[in-house]
Amino acid sequence: MHRPTDDPPHHPHDPAVLGTLLARHGWRRHGGAPGRYHRWTPPTGPGTGTSLLVPAGNAFPDSTDLLTEALTALEHSAAPSAREILIALRTPSDEIRWHRENPAHRAPTAAWADQERLRTGARAMLLAGALATRARTGHHGTRHRRQAETTLAPLLLGPTPGGSDLTVFLPLETPAGTGRHTGQNPTDGPDRLAATLLRALQTTRDATDYRRTTGRPDAFDKAVEAGVSRELTDALVTLTAGSQGIRITVEWAPAAGPPKGFATRPEPLEFSPGDLPALREAGARYVRDEPSVPVRITAAVVRLRRETPGGTGVVRLRVLEGADVPQVRATLTDDDYRAAGHAHLAGLPVRVSGRLESRGGFRRLADAHSVTPVPADEAERDGLLKSLQSPEEE
Repeated sequence: MHRPTDDPPHHPHDPAVLGTLLARHGWRRHGGAPGRYHRWTPPTGPGTGTSLLVPAGNAFPDSTDLLTEALTALEHSAAPSAREILIALRTPSDEIRWHRENPAHRAPTAAWADQERLRTGARAMLLAGALATRARTGHHGTRHRRQAETTLAPLLLGPTPGGSDLTVFLPLETPAGTGRHTGQNPTDGPDRLAATLLRALQTTRDATDYRRTTGRPDAFDKAVEAGVSRELTDALVTLTAGSQGIRITVEWAPAAGPPKGFATRPEPLEFSPGDLPALREAGARYVRDEPSVPVRITAAVVRLRRETPGGTGVVRLRVLEGADVPQVRATLTDDDYRAAGHAHLAGLPVRVSGRLESRGGFRRLADAHSVTPVPADEAERDGLLKSLQSPEEE
């Protein structure tokens, strides 16, 4: 995530979208010429900030001039919400807002820690949502993580005054290659990140209430189908621990409206310290119950190590095909270790079979066997050797 620039928008905007954003951020509409324009004042009230004249539509000759003047005034407005409104106008985006109720009378160092916890937890939650758009499973570990991280790259980060509030803008235009190709409208499809995350949070709230009421954790099992995972429960624990509670609000991009099956204005979701035991229990349950995955991967041998000649050895493999993880470690027999060593020296990838272990986040290939070098031409071999010289991913 990165902060947006301060450059003003340069493309035409819909006055109705601007009006929706102003109302969303608490600006007040006052009279104006009926059917032609409305006057908007900041949430603090008249006399405390720049008012805006916003046309009711594009039908009148002066509509464009009024809209341009309103945007210019908004760029110079001292209202805290002005910047977020301009961001939403520049890039049509869904918005997710976090509010963390921090304990009162905190020391400056504690306030800084609260702000860092808010940022860390929010990013972890977005990552959990991005992972859920790719696969529904109780524990993702390192699977799909590279693709999910790429999905988060274009997100815009809003201001964080006081360390209690954070807004992230999720552009509707997803870069090619960052999501599954479903052939659906991105504003209605299941890959719309805000929709996936909202459904998962609603289901987590219901499952947590069920656990606290009945003492039974099984509602979290079915919740996986809605995108709930260990990664999501961990993010909620990070955000909630040490606070008096958190509130998460989702707002849809005005130009697109809500996805199918969602309310126009979803109710905010709240979690409190009393939810922590259920969330921690669910996260541990997801890791314990997630099965290992049998795979046969093609990989480059990155590192080899063994204590004594002629015994078993440990190798690190950079996965090229066969599993949605960047790297794995494997313990090999003497014969397989030798085959991996020869392939490494020759600049060749290997094929190897085994089981991706859930414990540790799918970073370990258990029962690895049948290591076989994969033939490659000169160009492929050079490409592999160059890739091995790039920074390693953990």
